[in-house]
Amino acid sequence: MALWGGRFSEAPADAVFALSRSVHYDWRLAPYDIRSSLAHLFVLETSGLIAENDAEAIRTALKELSSQVLSGAFTAESQDEDVHSALERGLTQKLGAVGGALRAGRSRNDQVTTDLRLFAMDHMLEIASLLTELNWAILNKASEYVNDSAPGFTHIQHAQPVSFGHEIAKHAQAFSRDLDRINDWFKRASVSSLGAGALAGSSLPLNPELTAKNLGFESVFANSIDAVSDRDYVAEALFIFALVGTHLSRIGEEWTLWASTEFAWAKVSDQYSTGSSIMPQKKNPDMAELARGKSGRLLGNLVSVLTMLKGLPFAYNRDLQEDKEPLFDSIDTLLLVLPAVTGMIATTEFDREKMAAAAPTGFSLATEIADYLVRKNIPFATAHESAGKCVSLCESTGRQLHQLTDAEFGHIHPALDGGVREVLVVSGALDSRTTSGGTAPILVVEQIKQTLELNSQHAKKIADRARAFSEMMSA
Repeated sequence: MALWGGRFSEAPADAVFALSRSVHYDWRLAPYDIRSSLAHLFVLETSGLIAENDAEAIRTALKELSSQVLSGAFTAESQDEDVHSALERGLTQKLGAVGGALRAGRSRNDQVTTDLRLFAMDHMLEIASLLTELNWAILNKASEYVNDSAPGFTHIQHAQPVSFGHEIAKHAQAFSRDLDRINDWFKRASVSSLGAGALAGSSLPLNPELTAKNLGFESVFANSIDAVSDRDYVAEALFIFALVGTHLSRIGEEWTLWASTEFAWAKVSDQYSTGSSIMPQKKNPDMAELARGKSGRLLGNLVSVLTMLKGLPFAYNRDLQEDKEPLFDSIDTLLLVLPAVTGMIATTEFDREKMAAAAPTGFSLATEIADYLVRKNIPFATAHESAGKCVSLCESTGRQLHQLTDAEFGHIHPALDGGVREVLVVSGALDSRTTSGGTAPILVVEQIKQTLELNSQHAKKIADRARAFSEMMSA
């Protein structure tokens, strides 16, 4: 059913209808379209634009339609152009011509962006909830390994020893920032566009502020042209999803390395691994690899929408039909990936002995020598040079730093006395890193505690929003 055509003498060509048709993917907006229609109906009724008895009939039909959409009893058909025309067909089938009365004062331009905002807000809350679950898993796993040492890496080279709990917990910081971004996103996304019409508002006595309140939006549009053309909330959501994907990809990369035979640190649960169709011995960390791979699609969806938006003039353009599939795909992707990564992290076991044995290798304690000299008031540049000479001597003689003799230390720098051996111990190196955010286990315990508290705050805020949104949708 088309919502236009009075001025046309011919129906659109099949190729035109096929290209224009969007109901095969925008049908998932149907529950939100019905809810926004109920809010619009209330304003039309209270403004006297629809008779009370007709409004009650439309309201009853919309609620019936909502149940039928939810159950699958009413679906889009081949002749429907989009979700709006499909639902109007459903109304007119129930009510006849009065079903078309709901279109007064409303355009698909303000209707679709209102629906999409509601859809995005609903699903953003679902993703945010999954992110808090992921952070619980990360922080709980980090707590298990606070007192276990491992090499820290820069450039994928041994750098300095760290608490392995500290290494794992860093990911919770990234996802906490993502949750902050989501909370901030709501300030700009929770804006009602309904009442903007096609682009210029309406001459009918509508009440956009009341509609916004009815739909749970925090504010109403300030400019009707911007209201129908703005898709910043889509682009910003896709940026958040792309960044979440990037953070998931980092986890995927690390877990893939740690599970390799060369590292052999991580034992990924059988539940979160797969095998080979030809090599019976294989146990592959495929969830980690898929998390890494799916990030590319999340990045691509962001670029797709930004590219589509960059050249659109004036108000609504049909190009904006391309805003939905990338958003839907990114949401669907994260809804698949997040639970799998959460489960993988929660069930992975790490080899404490191998990590501890690797912690001092690669001359990772060399910085301790430099710091030892600095504490004796030697300029760091000189201390750095001396520590480097200690490493060079070890490399040329096949030894580790603690195996150098007192005479060799003293020859490199007179301030390097036998006391330097006391700092060439992994436990001492960890315990000494007591500056804010450092890797000393006593600090890591407190860092994890604080991040758990922050995650609880995020979880409560998300639950409160989700409850309010659910109540609005069922009103």
